[in-house]
Amino acid sequence: MIYEDYYKEIKDSQGSITDVMFDYSDSFNFAYDVMDRFADETPKQLALLHKTAEGRITRFTFDDIKRLSDKAANAMRSLGIGKGNGVMLLLKRRYEFWISILAIHKLGAVAIPTSHMVSAEDIRERMKLSGARAVICVNTDDICDKVAEAVSGLHVTMIVVGNRYKDSECFEDIVEAAESSFARVKTNVTDPMLYYFTSGTNGAPKAVIHDFSYPLAHIFTAKNWHGVQNGWLHLTVADSGWAKTAWGKLYGQWFMGAAIMVYDYEQFYAGDMLRLLEEEKVNTFCAPPTIYKYFVLEDFSKYNLENLHFVTTAGEAMPKEVSAKFKELTGLTIREGFGQTETALQICTTVDGTQIPGSIGKASPLYQVELVDENNNPVPVGTEGEIVIVPRNGKRPVGVFSGYLGAVEQYREVWEGGIYHTKDMAIRDENGNFFFVGRNDDVIKSSGYRIGPSEVEDILMRHPAVFECAVTGFPSKNRGALVKASVVLNDGYEPGSKLAVELQDYVKKRTAIYKYPRMVKFEESLPHNANGKILRSAIRKADYAKAK
Repeated sequence: MIYEDYYKEIKDSQGSITDVMFDYSDSFNFAYDVMDRFADETPKQLALLHKTAEGRITRFTFDDIKRLSDKAANAMRSLGIGKGNGVMLLLKRRYEFWISILAIHKLGAVAIPTSHMVSAEDIRERMKLSGARAVICVNTDDICDKVAEAVSGLHVTMIVVGNRYKDSECFEDIVEAAESSFARVKTNVTDPMLYYFTSGTNGAPKAVIHDFSYPLAHIFTAKNWHGVQNGWLHLTVADSGWAKTAWGKLYGQWFMGAAIMVYDYEQFYAGDMLRLLEEEKVNTFCAPPTIYKYFVLEDFSKYNLENLHFVTTAGEAMPKEVSAKFKELTGLTIREGFGQTETALQICTTVDGTQIPGSIGKASPLYQVELVDENNNPVPVGTEGEIVIVPRNGKRPVGVFSGYLGAVEQYREVWEGGIYHTKDMAIRDENGNFFFVGRNDDVIKSSGYRIGPSEVEDILMRHPAVFECAVTGFPSKNRGALVKASVVLNDGYEPGSKLAVELQDYVKKRTAIYKYPRMVKFEESLPHNANGKILRSAIRKADYAKAK
């Protein structure tokens, strides 16, 4: 296997992985050294299966991917895009994303995957910060209008996928006209390869920089968390604008020789996705907890999931009841994981591990993960602390970002004390299992108590009336913050003060009295990002704005 040339696991006498060793040259480039090599060795092997909600299927072999990425690289070069130039990608789930990003890697340029949900102003600010020379976007919804407004007055080339848009370059035309062979461009493994914009606790989103070594860290993600195997088909539910795509439908899966399943849909319907898993014989699947919440409401007798071997989740707390119900319906254990845009997978339940209810798993052997207090001192077992990564040899570990673009001081801040601070809180038990408490700024401080939202959410999710919920801090002059529960009800339940009191009492009986939600607000829906993760920050921001 190609990945074995770069990756070696060190195991103890029980067969558990204790460390991972990487071996790569200064010129390592995933597009050339992995993808083009697959094209040479197994040209007809399936690499990408793209299916639209309307049922249109397009299959790409590794040979197809090499040919098209070479042509796309030549096309971009003809437009003046070269080494070090930024190229923004707003392509949703179009298959052109995978062709484009590999072409960008081959050029030695910097890919800037971006969510289609951002505003024109967001796009313009990101363009200016990154110095992007081009943007490749899909002509759907109002994406092209937003991009056109954003690039007005800037020296940025607009390349459009799909129907033509005004006088912009047409992706299909320029790729079709380009030469089908591309000579290797010399790149260095420490060169910037990706910029991912991520929101912080304050200020404008920061651009996370990943270099050309980043794909190597996701071998472990795909092999030991997702459980993919050579020739299998893997589906991760994620929009191409988010780092979850790099985790679950790009580097690690292709390193392992698996094919990537891309489901190009606009509106999520649980039945449609379950039917897709059956019809395309998907072997491994990863999705945020929200997807599984809808899955368990379906009649599973309608679907044959015999080809589905492993399922995983990350992004937010997974309700224990949902996990239990899914296993009851399918026999499959949902294994959890944790990481950030700034890193690869830090903590997970591996494919051969045991998923402890409520746990996000054990530390990945890639990293020395510790929990520390506000003074960077390790906390005792069973005590809440901040998740940090401690470099084993004083060097930045593979998979951890190399900087924030134009924000040196913020980068120094997260490395305060020589360790990487995630600003996420967790508890670890005596067996090394981590239990997520919440984002440091999600943690509610009320009357001197620190309350993790996920614990309260997990309890509320056990109540039969609750379909979905988010727990946040609501500003209070006397207490600092009140615990607030925003609740979406299941069908058959009506909002009202009686049900609110019932939910409060339900929590009181199952956890410390100070943790119960003093405010319960019933909502038609909760805010989510494109990957289905509940945005507690959006609720909190709206509440604090009202309180001013």
